Amino acid sequence: MMAGRRRLLPCVGLGLFAVLLCWVWVSFASFSEDQLHFESSLEAADRAAFQPQSALSDMEFASISSYRGPGNFDRRRNKELPIILWWSGGLFPHFPGDTERIDCATSSCLVTSNRKVQLYKRTTSIIFYGTDFRAYEAPLPRLRHQTWALFHEESPMNNYILSHGPGIRLFNYTATFSRESDYPLTLQWLPSLEYLLEPVAVPLQEKNRLRHEGMAPVLYMQSHCDVPSDRDRYVQELMKYIEVDSYGKCLNNKPLPDHLEDTATATGEEPGFMNFVARYKFHLALENGLCPDYMTEKLWRPLHQGCVPIYRGSSAVADWMPNDHSVIIIDEFPSPKVLADFLKHLDENDDDYARYLEFKNHRSITNARLLEALETREWGVNDMSKPNYLNGFECYVCDQENARLAAERAYRKAPKTNRAPQPKMASNSHMGCPLPSAGYGDVRDLPADDGWLQIWPQDYWQSLDQAEGLESLIRHNESDPSLLWKHMQNIAVSRARGKH
Repeated sequence: MMAGRRRLLPCVGLGLFAVLLCWVWVSFASFSEDQLHFESSLEAADRAAFQPQSALSDMEFASISSYRGPGNFDRRRNKELPIILWWSGGLFPHFPGDTERIDCATSSCLVTSNRKVQLYKRTTSIIFYGTDFRAYEAPLPRLRHQTWALFHEESPMNNYILSHGPGIRLFNYTATFSRESDYPLTLQWLPSLEYLLEPVAVPLQEKNRLRHEGMAPVLYMQSHCDVPSDRDRYVQELMKYIEVDSYGKCLNNKPLPDHLEDTATATGEEPGFMNFVARYKFHLALENGLCPDYMTEKLWRPLHQGCVPIYRGSSAVADWMPNDHSVIIIDEFPSPKVLADFLKHLDENDDDYARYLEFKNHRSITNARLLEALETREWGVNDMSKPNYLNGFECYVCDQENARLAAERAYRKAPKTNRAPQPKMASNSHMGCPLPSAGYGDVRDLPADDGWLQIWPQDYWQSLDQAEGLESLIRHNESDPSLLWKHMQNIAVSRARGKH
């Protein structure tokens, strides 16, 4: 997690590290044989090079605290369990200490944030946090007996390397905002159905009174201005046709009240801040990155308050809305002017506006996909009866790894009667974020010195170069990640010669 960033995670309004303090509920390689240049079959003596003394061996295993999850019938001692390494130690979902036994649905593991176990033979999987994953810092060599797992719930802009095929297929297991990932976090910002059903915070009559006193119909509040979605460019055009009160640093045209200055960019739900923004009929809810299934509090908060979101972000947002008449999707309008005309119509017609709030009645929530997802997700938000999604994904990886190891043992014991387990590999559908595009107008019409144009499309394509470079490092069994730039250069030369 990037320093100083506020988050809304399992405890609403708290950062991830605060969450872990307030609530502790506590490979197969990604490439086929012809892709990998690891030695084809390491004998025991050769393997010793990749099996240093365990960093855990000097510890008293009996003293390792135990995380009791759903429970299982795994009675193995700690010394017999596979180890899962959290590469981003700050995300380690246990407190205190850096090592824990976890007892999951079908099996048990040891989990640790101690990187000294990276090359240990019992360390079967490494979990990476997507925002912190850097190609030039990857743990190399990539060992054939280890899988890689990706946890990435944040914006695609944090690491575009994961939006390219060569980047995402480095991972065997994924937990991302995409519904197609192995452990989907799509509704991570929606605590519960009850959150949506909360009564409208400010009645329509009061909103109309405030409108007559001069308050704009539309709210915009952003202080992160230079983002891949280029949202300010669209809002700036929209402001030509309808009044927008903009309180953040981006396109600011109104000051916040003094007592709310500290909450201008808050993702927490401080009551004073919430009451202030709830007065507006419409909220411009534009994500900082565009990606299928990436939806944040910018969308869910106005629905919770009884305001109408004007949304751009997930291209599949309609799949997750309470009904087919609860959000205004920017991309359904041919221009900002046409959108502005529609908003003016709703502002002047109470009955048409009120239709967007009908979902506040439980019987008007008709989206079966949304209801089922909230009912069946195994992790919870502010729900002490369920694990948070860090512990949940950790247990998913643990159970998957134990199943894989059992299948390998069975195959070695009786190869004629048992099939070798097949490698599991992530695909573009586990992230699949597109090339950033201009927020308004044709990118070809932007001047060469446009700030957005100079940053985000280049970042996207440079991330592809890094993904291909890391893939090449692994293919060549390199152990020094600093060689990334050399491999990237070689790929560029080969591409220029038409050989890549």
